[in-house]
Amino acid sequence: MRVPTADLRRQYLGIKSDIDSAVFSLIESGSFVDGAPVDQLEESIAAVCGTRYGVAVASGTDALTLSLAASGIGPGDEVITTPFTFCATTEAIALVGARPVYADIDSCTFNLDVEQVERLITPRTKVILPVDLFGHMVNRRALADIARKHNLTLISDSAQAIGARQYGRPIGAETDMSTLSFYPSKNLGAYGDGGMVLTSDPDIAKRLRSLRAHGIGERGAYYHERVGYCSRLDSLQAVVLRAKLPHLASWNEGRRRNAAMYHELLSKATETSIVLPRCEPGNYHIYHQYTIRSPHRDRLQAYLREHDVETKIFYPIPMHLQPAYAYLGYKEGDFPTAERAAREVLSLPIHPELTADQIHYAADLMRNFR
Repeated sequence: MRVPTADLRRQYLGIKSDIDSAVFSLIESGSFVDGAPVDQLEESIAAVCGTRYGVAVASGTDALTLSLAASGIGPGDEVITTPFTFCATTEAIALVGARPVYADIDSCTFNLDVEQVERLITPRTKVILPVDLFGHMVNRRALADIARKHNLTLISDSAQAIGARQYGRPIGAETDMSTLSFYPSKNLGAYGDGGMVLTSDPDIAKRLRSLRAHGIGERGAYYHERVGYCSRLDSLQAVVLRAKLPHLASWNEGRRRNAAMYHELLSKATETSIVLPRCEPGNYHIYHQYTIRSPHRDRLQAYLREHDVETKIFYPIPMHLQPAYAYLGYKEGDFPTAERAAREVLSLPIHPELTADQIHYAADLMRNFR
């Protein structure tokens, strides 16, 4: 039995009429950049995520970069973030000329260890940039309190967490900005790339709209108030995402049901060194990834591959040990929890299109692993 980490074709077939109608209507309209589809998507996503505004951009990476640029972050500034994430988080900081400053992670949630953040703050610190990794929100209230106390901007990289909640509050409720990715494999994925910045501050939203369109100001095209970017979301992606959005809640619930099934089946695993992911109290975890830990990770992955169960490693090398960021001066041993996670994590198939038989098959294999 094959168990893939994603099945986007099956997802498409389940909503084919909605997608086809939206795409063909757009093609007939002849309007492919900006316009009503993007405006409507921004309004709908902002409502889901608890903010007044959404500003659609070309990718999740651009969402991070433009968020920092809209905050005036540049050379000489420091941004506190996590070393255990996709490179875009660190990359965006570097691209605006600021310096990433890392704190280690919590061993249970893989998120930023909030207790380490405050002691890293210096006069150069301008932003705290946590990641809601794998669909589990970082401790928003604690970070918001720290940010207010030190007059810092709080930006969450929520690329993997659309639909997540913490104590009933969605991802945008406690932050100055939150960023999303609509990469095809995300819980809400486009048929190409895309991203969005969420905020409730009208001035930030205005700057973001200018930045994404070459720095154009209120006078319109060919009048540039600032150095900007070319980072518009295509209307095609907007109509696809709008067609998918009504299904997001049920898809997230499907991931949660699959996670609960894995929990039940794998809690009885004879391979007792397998550590299951944990959801902290108050969190509505939407399981973009279901990530276990094992000191025998590589051997376990090879075993599952031999039996047609696809798995992924997010992430095999933490950011502070990447060659691109050697200039920061970090070394092995600086963030031991992140480094150990990089050696042990393994993400199992969790997408909502999985069948119960597929989950049982994967779990049975893991219980028999030696």
